[in-house]
Amino acid sequence: MNASTGRYQVSIEADPTVPVIRMTRDFDATPAQLMRAHTDPELFARWVGPDGMETKIIAWDATTGGRWRYVSAAGGEEYGFYGSFHEIGEDRIVQTFTFDGHSDNVALETVRFEDLGGGRTRLHAQSLVDSFESRDQWIASGMETGVEQGYAKLDALVAGM
Repeated sequence: MNASTGRYQVSIEADPTVPVIRMTRDFDATPAQLMRAHTDPELFARWVGPDGMETKIIAWDATTGGRWRYVSAAGGEEYGFYGSFHEIGEDRIVQTFTFDGHSDNVALETVRFEDLGGGRTRLHAQSLVDSFESRDQWIASGMETGVEQGYAKLDALVAGM
């Protein structure tokens, strides 16, 4: 936890042996609250991405085999994202993730919610891409800022649930 803000910080690691990005972050929320915030389209749109972005859900079927698409916009620029939900479990989501601007670069993502007890949960996420070059491009894209700011909004959202 960051002592100056009271917020938890995300840990982002690039695996040196496979093209994977791993993220870990604690939340003062239950796994069920985090699962709902990740699968309910209205809630998801409220927290995903960096500050100043407005997200519009275009398609959302958060079931095993379902698909999703959203567009985030700020300053007259729009960024589209899409994928498929391969598995929606009780405490795990497996999905693909593609950015419209790099549609040949698809990530396979797994998000798991570990119950720490006492109303706290550790989120574990990993994104597998097709090459080290792609992985490094994702990291260099400003991903860390978007993840940090998005998770800060998620903190506020789950605090009100």
